[in-house]
Amino acid sequence: MPVVHISATAQVKTFWREPDDTVCRGAHCRARKAIVSMPLPQAPALPFSPNEALGVTLRILSTLAFALMGVCVKALGDAVPLGQVVFFRSAIALLPLGLYMWWRGDWPHGLRTARPFGHIWRCLMGAAAMFTSFATIRLLPLAEATMLSYLAPVMLAVLAWALLKEHMTARRIVGVALGLAGAAAFCLPAFSGALPDAGGLGVFLGLLTAALTAGAMVQVRRLTLLGEGAGTIAFYFAVVCALCGLSTLPWGWAWPSTVGLMLLIATGLAGGLAHIFMTLSFRHADASALAPFEYLSVLWAMTLGFLFFAEVPGLAFLLAGPLVLMGAAIARPPTAK
Repeated sequence: MPVVHISATAQVKTFWREPDDTVCRGAHCRARKAIVSMPLPQAPALPFSPNEALGVTLRILSTLAFALMGVCVKALGDAVPLGQVVFFRSAIALLPLGLYMWWRGDWPHGLRTARPFGHIWRCLMGAAAMFTSFATIRLLPLAEATMLSYLAPVMLAVLAWALLKEHMTARRIVGVALGLAGAAAFCLPAFSGALPDAGGLGVFLGLLTAALTAGAMVQVRRLTLLGEGAGTIAFYFAVVCALCGLSTLPWGWAWPSTVGLMLLIATGLAGGLAHIFMTLSFRHADASALAPFEYLSVLWAMTLGFLFFAEVPGLAFLLAGPLVLMGAAIARPPTAK
């Protein structure tokens, strides 16, 4: 996610407003105004180095790395408890993330933050989304689990309108409507018993993942507007997710086989590298040029799901997929120029 820099004045206008536009009086109100009027620290941005071909390549590699992470999670199956998978995914990802911050010159001073509770709230929602996402991957074909995750931008548009008071344009309303239509087309067969085994539970967890991800994205947007760096946000996210995964140890972990251990390590490395590739891609190309390639994740998931697990998308996926992807693309916030 690119870091958006705005002036302190713009931030005050965004985050401070007196109820009903009344005039605030008294020492308490003056103190509050003094606090929100203080200049907010800005995170150092990556210098823009135009190279669209390299930026697109990095964005494609990011989508591939995320898809490979899903393959590793699915290949582990039920042999390794979910909390253990979350721990390895997050703890091992700290290595490439830490090296990336050191390469940028942000280690360790880049970890300092004046908003620990903002990070904790974002991280807890993101950690819950990781648990439900991995459970969805276990229960549904890889392509279907990936497709459901693209409902997050649709839900984000609604949450941003409700919580951040962002304007809901006609374009975004159309995007939300398309996304919800796609979700309905996919969910109705699942909840009517048309899907085998635990398909209904998988769809429910997929929808919950999208909702949790949207909530985490709202908080990420708030932190970014307040000057928190992308590397800082990602690092604390990995730390909290690792701790959440570790907290499941008393309920029993499994001793993985050699192949299982390799898959756990690969899960963490793929997840960490995916975030780094995504961040670096914005150093070399505009977000508008990179946006279309984000949806390659579904194509990767379809291809890898067929190659590794002989998964073939069903009719519900073929009907709902285009609607959800179009809705996500349209409902996504406009790119800042």
